[in-house]
Amino acid sequence: MENMLPRERVLAALSHKVTDRVPLDFWAVPETWAKLKEYFKTDDEEVVLQNLGIDIRQFQPDYTGEVLTLDDGSYFDPMGVHRIKVKNRFSEYEEYASAPLGFAKTVEDLERYERWPDIEKFDFASLSNKIGDAHEKYYIKLETGGLFELSWALRGYEQFMMDMVLNPEIPHAIMSRLTDFYCEYVKRALENAGDKIDMIYTYDDVASQNGLLMSKDMWKEFIQPYHKKLNRTIKSYGKTIMYHSCGAVYTLIEDLIDLPIDVLNPLQPLAAGMDMEEIKRNFGGRLCFHGAIDIQFLLPKGSRQEVAETVKKTIRILGAGGGYILSSAHYIQADTPVENIITMYETAKNVSLQNM
Repeated sequence: MENMLPRERVLAALSHKVTDRVPLDFWAVPETWAKLKEYFKTDDEEVVLQNLGIDIRQFQPDYTGEVLTLDDGSYFDPMGVHRIKVKNRFSEYEEYASAPLGFAKTVEDLERYERWPDIEKFDFASLSNKIGDAHEKYYIKLETGGLFELSWALRGYEQFMMDMVLNPEIPHAIMSRLTDFYCEYVKRALENAGDKIDMIYTYDDVASQNGLLMSKDMWKEFIQPYHKKLNRTIKSYGKTIMYHSCGAVYTLIEDLIDLPIDVLNPLQPLAAGMDMEEIKRNFGGRLCFHGAIDIQFLLPKGSRQEVAETVKKTIRILGAGGGYILSSAHYIQADTPVENIITMYETAKNVSLQNM
C-alpha cells in the first residue's frame, strides 16, 4: 500500500477499499494558486499539485471560439452567459452582468438568442494529446456545466424561478437545450479521449446554507429529468459520476443517488443538516464523498491546530472503509492563509486508514 500510485489510490477508495491514505483533490481561486506558487517557489501549477500530494488531475477541451468583450469590460463566455469581473479587497471574481434571455416571452423568442453554446467551437480532437500520459499515474476527471445554474444565469435567477410556476415551458426549453449540448460534449470528449478519462464531474447548486432552493416536487419536475438524461449518456461510456451541489442537500441525497451519481461533492459542513456521521452511516454504502473541509470559517480563520484536528476527524468519519476523497468544500478563497492549506494536506497525508 505504501507504493500506491495516485490513480490506484482513488480507484480503490471509490471501490470502498482501504488505502494507504485518503486520496486528495484540490480546487482554489487564482489568488490562492498564486500564493501557493510563491510558497513553493514555482510558476508551474503541476509542481504545486505534486507538493500538496494531489491524486487527481482535471482536463478540458480548449475553446476555440471568440469571446465577445464589450466596452464596459463585460464579456460573453463560451456558454453565452454575460459576465463582468469585480474586485474586492481579497480577490477578483465574476458577477453576472445581465440576463441575456430575460427578454423572452415565449419559447420561440429563445431562438432569437445568437450566443447559444456551439459544440463545434470546442477542440475535442486534441484532448487525448492534452492529457498525454497523465492518466497512467493520476486519476483524470472532466467537468461539464451546471444545467440549472447556466439556465438561470442566461434567464436571470428571479425570472427563472418565477417561470417555473408561471411559464414552465421556458425553463424546460432552456434546460433541454443545455442538456443536449452537454450530452454531445460528453460524447465527443469520451469518443476522443475516453480511455484516459475516469470521471465526469457534473454540478448544479440547488440548495442554500439552510435548505433547498425549491421544493422537491419542483426539483423533480425541472432539474431531475435533465440530469438523468446527461447521466445516462455518461454511464453509457461506463464512467464514474461526481455531482456537486453546495448547501443543505441532505434531504435530496436519496434522489441524487437515483440520478445516478457515484460521488457527492462538496459536503458543505456548516450547511443545515449536513452531519457527516449521519451522511456516512445512511449513504456511505451506496455513495462516495468528496470535499467536506470547511472554507467558510475553518480554513480562512481557524488555527493550524484546529485545521489538523478537523482533517483527522473528517477522515475518521468519511474515510472509514474507503469511499472518501479529501478536499476543501469549495474553491479555497483568497483570504485563506497558506499555512492552513499546507496543514490540511500534510495532516491528511499522514493519517493512516488502517484499522479504522
